[in-house]
Amino acid sequence: MPKPLLLLALLLAALTARAQSLPEPVDLVNPLMGTDSKVELSNGNTYPAIALPWGMNCWMPQTGKMGSGWAYQYAADKIRGFKQTHQPSPWMNDYGQFVLMPITGQRRFEEDARASWFSHKSEEARPYYYRVYLADHDVTTEIAPTERAARFRFTFPRTDSAYVVLDALDRGSSVQLLPRQRRITGYTTRNSKGVPANFRNYFVIEFDHDFTSTAIFQDKVLDAARLAAEANHTGAVVGFKTRKGEQVQARVASSFISPEQALRNLEEVGADDFETVKRKARAAWAAQLGKIQIEGGSEAQQRTFYSCLYRSLLFPRKFYELDAAGQPVHYSPYNGQVLPGYLYTDTGFWDTFRCLFPFLNLLYPGVNAQIQAGLANAYKEGGWLPEWGSPGYRNVMIGNNSASVVADAYLKGGRGYDISTLYEALLHGANNAGPLQAVGRAGVEHYNRLGYVPYDVKINESAARTLEYAYDDFAIYQLGKALGRPKKELNLYARRSQNYRHLFDKQTGLMRGKNQNGTFQTPFNPFKWGDAFTEGNSWHYTWSVFHDIHGLMTLMGGPRPFVATLDTVFTLAPVFDASYYGEVIHEIREMQIAGMGNYAHGNQPIQHMTYLYNYAGQPWKAQYWVRETLNRLYQPTPDGYCGDEDNGQTSAWYVFSALGFYPVCPATDEYVLGAPLFPRATLRLDNGKTIVLNAPGNQDAANRYIGGLRLNGQAYGRNFLRHAELLQGATLDFDMQARPNPQRGTRAEDAPYSFSKDEKTGR
Repeated sequence: MPKPLLLLALLLAALTARAQSLPEPVDLVNPLMGTDSKVELSNGNTYPAIALPWGMNCWMPQTGKMGSGWAYQYAADKIRGFKQTHQPSPWMNDYGQFVLMPITGQRRFEEDARASWFSHKSEEARPYYYRVYLADHDVTTEIAPTERAARFRFTFPRTDSAYVVLDALDRGSSVQLLPRQRRITGYTTRNSKGVPANFRNYFVIEFDHDFTSTAIFQDKVLDAARLAAEANHTGAVVGFKTRKGEQVQARVASSFISPEQALRNLEEVGADDFETVKRKARAAWAAQLGKIQIEGGSEAQQRTFYSCLYRSLLFPRKFYELDAAGQPVHYSPYNGQVLPGYLYTDTGFWDTFRCLFPFLNLLYPGVNAQIQAGLANAYKEGGWLPEWGSPGYRNVMIGNNSASVVADAYLKGGRGYDISTLYEALLHGANNAGPLQAVGRAGVEHYNRLGYVPYDVKINESAARTLEYAYDDFAIYQLGKALGRPKKELNLYARRSQNYRHLFDKQTGLMRGKNQNGTFQTPFNPFKWGDAFTEGNSWHYTWSVFHDIHGLMTLMGGPRPFVATLDTVFTLAPVFDASYYGEVIHEIREMQIAGMGNYAHGNQPIQHMTYLYNYAGQPWKAQYWVRETLNRLYQPTPDGYCGDEDNGQTSAWYVFSALGFYPVCPATDEYVLGAPLFPRATLRLDNGKTIVLNAPGNQDAANRYIGGLRLNGQAYGRNFLRHAELLQGATLDFDMQARPNPQRGTRAEDAPYSFSKDEKTGR
């Protein structure tokens, strides 16, 4: 072979070998990221969720006691079982839960008695697969999931005393043994509120071995003569005789609808063996994670990115099932009926409106269209949109941020669902107080009359409510425009969007609670968490004017004092006043130890703040602080988050920010620029187009600043990108450098959208 051809062949062979050796995105995910958490300090407050993307059921190893929201903690020594879970957060706790646990030796069923020591050295956690060795029983447990079912594989030692315990938990459960069919069936009712009186999760477990013994337990009594029980706390123990290394497998499924539907859901596994279920689950994750291809960066950065992407694709979870005709049907947690159509749950809009839902609108719009259809069903079945659903209405957090979630989806192209019903739902929620403080708008009469929720009317967190309601009114205004609503109606919500102005205190330059008579609350401590604000202080919530940063800047006196106030958040000591709570809540502690002043990235209200320098003509400061946050506050480790990873929101912040842009104001067409973290990223959109972000200078970690940017080959000096332009396919070439470029992005027209500046120009 001629030498040039030989060299070319060798080069191609080397590139092929390198491509084959590179890990795929699914292999970079660490489901244990964020699991080293506790009540006093959250490093994520996550658990290893073994599931499919947006799957109805998750599986997890359970280290905590029954009923604890901290069901898996990385620092624990023992596993009590393997739990089907629907828990979105330890603070929300669980529902639709039951436990399987293999044991050997003496037949026992209580959670402490059956628990086994384990080590992370013999634990493997993947999104699609979990394996662990249970030392006290000499058993290896493996799990591979489908959307509503799973396959278990237990590898036993040689023994005639091998058992699997099924614990249906307390607060009302039922179990039945069907030895001829090698089945256990039953239901569990344990929940943490948000369900009707007839709530049940029906389960079926089918083994591939005959039972050598059976027993039922009822509360604390084990009875080998019984085959069924219905009581406060029930379960079953089935026995096997095994050779060394013999594998006992089980197919497991559940349904919120009926026992018959649980059997139908079991067919998701069908005749597939364990390896086939595992392979299909891996393929499902690979397809979704592969929509973003990262190149370059350190291994830790790539692992962090894909671990965050995995978390962004777990919630909201499917709450619908497929009937005999393959059509979506769901049990309604709002009225207890079984009804046709989609339903999703387990998300809190106070957290996820900020960037998780905008992320779905960009990369997974088909999924979000189903979520929107489910929201329309929720409104029709319950009379309100769920601001926090788990699975039904939960009375936690504030705001009316369903307005943002609905508006952003439609304005970014979401179609195929009942937008008229959803708009009706937004108007209803915006003008009425709901049956719970977290549904509709608490303080709505005051807000609509005065333009703010007063501090002195015994409605907690009044300033935070006012600021969020004003933004939500902007979202309604934007959606109303797109739907061609009457001008009088549009003017009402446009005017209300400016209600944030009522709370700006020129004396302090910050937002402040205000009394009914128009005076500001006194005394006022801007470092006081809670009180007029929600899980934050005035330094955090002052920036919650997502839709009108220019208006806020004007109130502060212009760009210079605005930037100085932004800077101050980072230069302040991490001081705080926790008197409202009577203790130092974990969110405060996480800010205190982060080493970034009073910037509390571990909680949601301030997560957009780093991007606001773009509105004041100093985008390089946004580039600096976004990179600092990416580098310092995220790692692909059990302590890898800097606070609660709430239903994908904090993870989606990382994904967006690592790509180089962020949706500061959902319900607009714009993303605000930061700077990309990786030398190259490719986004594969649902419409077949791609977005390519090239930043080869990022091979040097010192290059965090944008020296120049080209969009589709043309010089681009603005500090924002448009959603519609990205959907057409785009190539962005970033010239990264180690020093700021004080000439780029400094013109007034380079700033992102603000209501008070840009509505006049029709932008």
